[in-house]
Amino acid sequence: MENEELLKSVRNRAQGWLAKGYDEETRKEVQALLDKDDPTDLIEAFYKELEFGTGGLRGIMGVGTNRMNIYTVGAATQGFSNYLKKEFTHLPQIKVVIGHDCRNNSRKFAEISADIFSANGIKVYLYDDLRPTPEMSFTIRKLGCQGGIILTASHNPKEYNGYKAYWDDGAQMIAPHDKNTIVEVNKIRSASDIQFKGNKSLIEIIGKEIDKQYIDALTTISLSKDIIARYHDVKIVYTPIHGTGVHLVPATLKAFGFTNIIHVPEQDVVSGDFPTVVSPNPEEPAALAMAVEKAKETDAELVMASDPDADRVGAAVKNNDGEWVLLNGNQTCLLFVYYLITRWKALGKLQGKEYVVKTIVTTELIRTIAERNHVELYDCYTGFKWIADVMRRNEGKKTYIGGGEESYGFLCEDFVRDKDAVSACAILAEILVWAKDQGLTIYQLLQKIYVTYGFSKEAGISVVKKGKSGAEEIEAMMKAYRNNPLTEIAGSRVAFIYDYGNLKGYSCQDKETLTLDMPTTSNVLQYVTEDKTKISVRPSGTEPKIKFYCEVHAEVENVDEIPEAEKAALEKIEQIKISLGIL
Repeated sequence: MENEELLKSVRNRAQGWLAKGYDEETRKEVQALLDKDDPTDLIEAFYKELEFGTGGLRGIMGVGTNRMNIYTVGAATQGFSNYLKKEFTHLPQIKVVIGHDCRNNSRKFAEISADIFSANGIKVYLYDDLRPTPEMSFTIRKLGCQGGIILTASHNPKEYNGYKAYWDDGAQMIAPHDKNTIVEVNKIRSASDIQFKGNKSLIEIIGKEIDKQYIDALTTISLSKDIIARYHDVKIVYTPIHGTGVHLVPATLKAFGFTNIIHVPEQDVVSGDFPTVVSPNPEEPAALAMAVEKAKETDAELVMASDPDADRVGAAVKNNDGEWVLLNGNQTCLLFVYYLITRWKALGKLQGKEYVVKTIVTTELIRTIAERNHVELYDCYTGFKWIADVMRRNEGKKTYIGGGEESYGFLCEDFVRDKDAVSACAILAEILVWAKDQGLTIYQLLQKIYVTYGFSKEAGISVVKKGKSGAEEIEAMMKAYRNNPLTEIAGSRVAFIYDYGNLKGYSCQDKETLTLDMPTTSNVLQYVTEDKTKISVRPSGTEPKIKFYCEVHAEVENVDEIPEAEKAALEKIEQIKISLGIL
C-alpha cells in the first residue's frame, strides 16, 4: 500500500512537469519516464525535492524534482531571490555574485540564475568564466553583496552538479537563512512561478580585476617570504584535475614567489567529463596518479591537486624511502595548524586572542597542539559553513589563525569564508620550503609532530546506500546505533557517547548526562573509548552514504616507533569495523 501511495504521488508530481511552462525537451523526457514499465527511474527522479545539505543543493543532472536541471536551479534561485528581497527591504539595491565550475551545464545554470536574479530586480555580478568557490566567497565580501551562489558539485562524479548558496558574510547559509530560503523555494510549485526573463542592465560581467584583488589579498598571509626567496625554484607539481584551479593556483604560487611549478598538461584541460579520472576527488589516489608520475619524472618534492571548484586540496610527498605517499585530510590539516601556530609564535603574532577551528570528526591532535601553545580551539560540525559561523561570531573580538576539516578543506585567511584550495596550495608550498630550511621533508615534519604531540591514525569509511531505499536503510542504521549503544569497541570500553542529534552526552563511567554546547542539532553520533579512540557516525549531507570516522591514538618517543604504532593502529581500525558491523 505504501509503495502504491508513493508511486501515485510521484506520478502526480511528474504530471505537473508536462505543463506548457516546461520546455518541450523536458516534457518529452518526463513522458518517457511515465511510459516506462519499470517505475524505478521515475521514482528516483520525482520522489522528493532536492534540499540544502552540508554543501547546498546537489544531485544527478536530469529531469525531475530530485535532479539538477534548469527548473530545480530556477526554483532555488527564485526562492532565494524572494528571501533576499524580504530580508533586505531597506537596501536600495540588493547585490549577488554568481560563479561556476567546469561541470557540464554549470555555465548554463549560472546564466539562467543571473537572469532570474535580475528579473527580480537584483544586481548580479557574473564571472566571465569558471572560478574557484573561495574566490566567489571573497567577492561577496569585497563588493558588499548580500548573497551569492556557485554552480558546482565539488568532487562528485561527472553526472552530478550542485548549487551552493551564500549569505552576505561570504559563507554558505545556515539557520535561519537556509531554512527560510527552503520555505521560499518550496512555494515555487511550477515553472510558471519562476521569472526566467532577465534584465540585462542588472547583470555585470566580472573577471580579471577581481582575480588580481584576490591574489593580492592572499599574498598578505605568507609567513615565510625570506625562506621562499631562498628556495623559490623548488619543484612542485600541481594539477587542477580539469577544474577551476587551472589559472588561479599557479598564478597565486607565482605571486608567493615560487618559480618552478610543473603542470600535468592533460589535466589542465578544462572539462566537465573529467577525461583522465574516474572521479575528480583529491581524496582518491587515482585522481593524483598522473601528477605523481609527473613528479617521479621531474624529481619534484611535492604534488598538489585541487578538486573541480578548487576548495579542497590533496597532496602527495616522498617518505623516508623516497616513495610517494598521499597525505590524508587529517594530516594536511595537522600540518597547516602546526605550521601556522608555530610561525605566528615565532613572529610574535600571538597576543592571547587567537583561535583555530576544526570539525568534531577531525583529528584531536589539533586540540593538543592548540592547547600546548595557548591558542583557543573551537570544535564545530562537518561542513565549512560551521567554521565560518565561528568566524562570524568572533569577528572583531578574536583573531582567526586557521581552520579545517578532515575532508581536505582548509582556510588560512579570514577574508574568505569557505575552504580555499588556492591559499592552501600556496601555504602548503610554503610549509615545504620552511621544512626544507630545517633540513626536513614534509613527511619528516609530520613525523616530528607525531613525536612531539602524539601519534594518530585516522580512517574514513563510507557505506554507499543509493536512492530512496538507501536513505531509509541509512536512517535505520543510525536508529540502531542510538537505540543499542555500543559498550565496547575493538577491546576498549566506551567512556563517552555524544549524540549531537539531541545535544546530549553520556559518561559511561560516572553515569552522568552532559549537555553539548553546539549552535543546533546534527545527525551525528560519537563514541570515545577509554584508550582515546574516537568513532563518529553520520549520514553524508551531499551523497548517498553513511560515514564512519575512526581515530586511533598512541604515544611514540621517537620516529623509529612510528611504523609499529601505525601497524597497531591499522589492526585496531579493522577491529573497529567488526565492532561496528561494517566489514
